Amino acid sequence: MPCTTVLAGKLATNDRSTMIARTDDGHFDEKKLIVVEPDQQPKIYKSVESHVEITLPENPMRYTSCPSVDPKHGIWAATGINAANVGMTATETTTSNPRVLAADPMVELREAKDGEEERCGGIGEEDIVVLVLPYIRSAREGVQRLGHLLETYGTYEMNGIAFQDVHEIWWLETIGGHHWMARRVPDDSYVVMPNQLGIDSFDLDDAYGDKKDYMCSADLREFIAANHLDLSLDGSLNPRDAFGSHDDADHVYNTPRAWYMLRTLNPNTWVWDGPDADFTPRSEPVPETPQTPPADEREAPRRSRRRRGGKGRGGQKQPAAGGEQKAPEQKPAAPKEPRPEKRQPQPKPAAPAESAPEGEAKPRSGNRRRRYRSRRPNGGQGGPAGGTPNTGE
Repeated sequence: MPCTTVLAGKLATNDRSTMIARTDDGHFDEKKLIVVEPDQQPKIYKSVESHVEITLPENPMRYTSCPSVDPKHGIWAATGINAANVGMTATETTTSNPRVLAADPMVELREAKDGEEERCGGIGEEDIVVLVLPYIRSAREGVQRLGHLLETYGTYEMNGIAFQDVHEIWWLETIGGHHWMARRVPDDSYVVMPNQLGIDSFDLDDAYGDKKDYMCSADLREFIAANHLDLSLDGSLNPRDAFGSHDDADHVYNTPRAWYMLRTLNPNTWVWDGPDADFTPRSEPVPETPQTPPADEREAPRRSRRRRGGKGRGGQKQPAAGGEQKAPEQKPAAPKEPRPEKRQPQPKPAAPAESAPEGEAKPRSGNRRRRYRSRRPNGGQGGPAGGTPNTGE
């Protein structure tokens, strides 16, 4: 399965917890789950892929990670949670366009040759968890630390990274070699991210001011203006248009995944199928989606199964999304035929009473009824329904 990220705000989940999840694709790579103690964290980190060396802060926290079993290509820690209960997943590979890459090229490794010295590359998926997770105490701090590293060392690839704490989720996307932007996931919404730059609205005033829901690299506004990257006609920046890719591959490889997941989780919010569909597998962008009802880690497949064939709980047909629900047509009732008269049951002749031999007890007439009741799992006065064991008495 392709690399796909799902993020759910705390009001979009059944237990009111924040959730981040990502499938990890690519070539086969055996992983292991480990705990990294503070004394095991390096003082100076060197990347295998880009050869960049970075001096790390003092006092790292204990954290988990999922590195590659074979370290020949680097650590590739993928995901983890630290001692401050902050989690992250890195990375969702994304794509950009020639305008952005010409204005801010990727920082790629240039090996020494023809008398020229080696030029190290920037940071990438191999490095990010190790460089960030042991040093942050909130999702917001994760964005700030990674943003500083991107501005300082650059990157050789486009990526999306999720940060999570108890209260909120932040999603950061890289832009070219040194720029970045991040947005807080609304508490009542969830996000599906299929290998493409996905933020499609951005408040630069908030990012340069209170930073309540948006953050970005220090010179992003000037970078956009100097390179004429804002393609909107009304001044409302759409980062997806400005910084993302718009290839045929997006409509074959990426947007169908987003369409399918939203169609599964919100089947009645929009019309997903047919000639009058609001969104199709080739739509761009897919909608920002509040989650109703809340989701949990087991609910999506269950909801998908019970919605098949347009049936909801209780077998009632669901109305089309965005459409008007019509009342069922009332058909006239057929005249009832007279019922035949009931035959009165004839009384059975009483069996002659048998007297028990002297000294023997007579059988109790209620034993048969009690035996039947004791076999019923919830019968009689007891059992699970009554809260006490069924004794048959």
